[in-house]
Amino acid sequence: MHSTSHFDLTGRVALVTGATRGLGRAMAAGLIGHGARVWLAGRDADALALAAAELGPQAVACPLDVADLPAATAALDRLLQAEGRLDVLINNVGQRHRAPLDDLPADALRGLMEVNLVSAWHLCREAARPMQRQGSGSIVNVTSIAGPIARSGDAAYTTTKGALEAMTRALAAELGPRGVRVNAIAPGFFATDANAGMVADPGIAEWLSRRSSLGRWGRPDEVAGAAVFLASDAASYVTGHTLAVDGGYLAHF
Repeated sequence: MHSTSHFDLTGRVALVTGATRGLGRAMAAGLIGHGARVWLAGRDADALALAAAELGPQAVACPLDVADLPAATAALDRLLQAEGRLDVLINNVGQRHRAPLDDLPADALRGLMEVNLVSAWHLCREAARPMQRQGSGSIVNVTSIAGPIARSGDAAYTTTKGALEAMTRALAAELGPRGVRVNAIAPGFFATDANAGMVADPGIAEWLSRRSSLGRWGRPDEVAGAAVFLASDAASYVTGHTLAVDGGYLAHF
């Protein structure tokens, strides 16, 4: 049986992208709560500084636009120079472009691919190098329940998230023999700032009450446990897996 020590992240260093708010911040807080030192990545330097101050001395602000690949490499170099190691990478940044196929030019898909897939690919590759030298590490890609399922008018986002889930499996196969685990978290409907308009809609709340097993919106803090689990030794034999944190949305028909 696992004891709570298997979830202890003391002495480990993590990088979480999109960490100023929502699910990214919640996952960063969860890692810090279990002892990790967490570098918070995001484009808004002021918001990062505020988040780091609120999360405490184990949080480090790391201004970064993940779509700027040379800047992402430079940020990882700074982290490694300061900390000497990297144990956890959480690729949380994502964008969405809802539009029907006729209104979605190829350039729009390319733009989403750059942010949702290529930037994650690049950070995975850069992070895997020190992790392989250490002989250990955990990479967590934040996909979506829109990866395995689809709805009309959202093809670009679904495509990028499905590709990110496939990439997770491929990298797990490649990096596993070198001690690096690669998994994904697929969130469902969470009450984040980005979803504030939908959260305020009683019709959507009523629909969720019928469509999901738990019948409600998820709270951002409810994704933190999945991130801690996948980052920790409690998941030492878990790789190539996508963990749906969706209140039973995928299970409910």
